[in-house]
Amino acid sequence: MPEAPGGGDAGAPLQTTETEDPRTDQTAVVKADADPPVLSKNAQKKLAKQQRYEAKKAEKKAAAKEQRRREVERKRKEWEESLASVPEGEREKLLEARRNLRKERMEKRTQKKESKRERLSLAREQGQNVVVDLQFSHLMNPNEIHSLVQQIMYCYAVNGRCASPAHLWLTGCDGEMESALKRIPGFDKWIVEKENRSYVEALRDRKEDLVYLTADSEIVLEELDLKKVYVIGGLVDRNRWKGITLKKAQEQGIQTAKLPIGNFMKMSSSQVLTVNQVVEILLKFLETRDWNTSFFAVIPLRKRYQSDSERNAEDTIEEEHEQNDYLTASKRNVLRKPLLTVRIVSHSKYSYRPVDLLLAIAWMYNWKTNTSRQKFQVGASHAVLIMT
Repeated sequence: MPEAPGGGDAGAPLQTTETEDPRTDQTAVVKADADPPVLSKNAQKKLAKQQRYEAKKAEKKAAAKEQRRREVERKRKEWEESLASVPEGEREKLLEARRNLRKERMEKRTQKKESKRERLSLAREQGQNVVVDLQFSHLMNPNEIHSLVQQIMYCYAVNGRCASPAHLWLTGCDGEMESALKRIPGFDKWIVEKENRSYVEALRDRKEDLVYLTADSEIVLEELDLKKVYVIGGLVDRNRWKGITLKKAQEQGIQTAKLPIGNFMKMSSSQVLTVNQVVEILLKFLETRDWNTSFFAVIPLRKRYQSDSERNAEDTIEEEHEQNDYLTASKRNVLRKPLLTVRIVSHSKYSYRPVDLLLAIAWMYNWKTNTSRQKFQVGASHAVLIMT
């Protein structure tokens, strides 16, 4: 029998040797570590809801823009018609008055811009330094990056309106985040520090003065120190990356602190705030030196429980309204002595409407007492039932 070419047993299977490339394994490990965590069903629902909200918001914005365009066109036509309906002499007077008014507006606008530029330039030398850490762009999707850019725009606008503004730093401006920021009209003229490097590299001489503000810190910030540089994490993550800013600061050996929100109010959810809310709170504190005033001026109602002082103020207003109603009804001789008065004020913790609860109470009361007369007073956040 002829032998197979190359000798050996032709029927034996060919022996192949597989060699593993350690570089491929390392790449796979890095990719696995870089993958974001798998979202739960609730997180997916929240993300889908947020995307629907963003789409609806864009539609409303486009509709409002179209409405403004139509309004400008309407006013322009009215102006042309008014000019056409007056004599030549009156027309010249109207045109001259309009030119003077436009000139006056431009002068006021120029003065306002100059004043803002002077305040921000002075803040660069003497103001409180606040850093927005933008090195989290790889953890965000395009919608979240757009949301963060909007927050940064709001930060700059609010800071420019302050009588004593802070000096803002934008560190880690590279990649997609840098491209998104450069699309902002006039961004190149902003009086802020723009750094492609991290805040640790940009402020290496002041590392001991860096304080990372994170809600996960155990240290409560009692006072703002002009010598310190406060860092805010620029991350819109919908609670996917919990504790990431605290971990980053600890790895870099940087001090951490959290705002003393819990000392002044009770939050309805977590104490995590948006970038612009944190910046605005710091600016408000620099103006008033009062945390309580700063928190209540910035944190929206939907994020906090109603405080006792607010409840008392609301009760006082409602009592005054009731007294006025009582006097009015007495004058008309139509007031009946109520058998039952029930008041329910809405609470953010529950999803029931006050009027729905009152309807249930009225039905139960009628069923037990055979009382049929009932009067409802329904407001935006409360409802009153009077049984007569």
